[in-house]
Amino acid sequence: MRKYQQTNDFNEIVYGRRSIKVYDPAVKISKEEMTEILEEAVTAPSSINMQPWRFVVIESDEAKATLAPLAKFNKDKVLSASAVIAVFGDMNNFDYAEEIYGKAVELGYMPQEVKDMQLGAFKPMYENMSDEAMREILLLDSGLVSMQLMLVARAHGYDTNPIGGFEKDQIAEAFGLDKDRYLPVMLITIGKAASEGFTSYRLPADKVAVWK
Repeated sequence: MRKYQQTNDFNEIVYGRRSIKVYDPAVKISKEEMTEILEEAVTAPSSINMQPWRFVVIESDEAKATLAPLAKFNKDKVLSASAVIAVFGDMNNFDYAEEIYGKAVELGYMPQEVKDMQLGAFKPMYENMSDEAMREILLLDSGLVSMQLMLVARAHGYDTNPIGGFEKDQIAEAFGLDKDRYLPVMLITIGKAASEGFTSYRLPADKVAVWK
């Protein structure tokens, strides 16, 4: 296990996860452990490995006070959680292509010729992609990393709640980000549950899947 992880029990992580409404405000997560949580979360897959997710970790009282009116229907969660992770997608994510693929070559993960071939193929596609198509990619990839983040948090002994209801047109600028570049995806509250979350019913596989 990594330094701060409490369990690798898959059943405990998956089936023990709940969407928590009230957190213990006395519980704080250190920057070191939060960094580890994020580093584990970003091993999630992404389109051509562009890793377009970006995070704002909102943990200070001042930052929570800024966020609270932008998430007014979830204000109690925001204020009591150890932190709120605002997940954004970077419309200019391909700016990091050279760093990502270059480092892969340096570390021996990829031959130089594969890097050159892949970037040569994807660069014109990304440069000419419509904003709508890019947003679809960002929402998909950011959803993958967000779910992984919540499961990683559970492995560290913390609880979470994904929030989609907030002022998406205001949040980027509220935290000093370029609203045209950074697409808000969701908020994830994280901390220690003050009360056990509700168990909810899930449709069985034969209601949501077909075999052909």
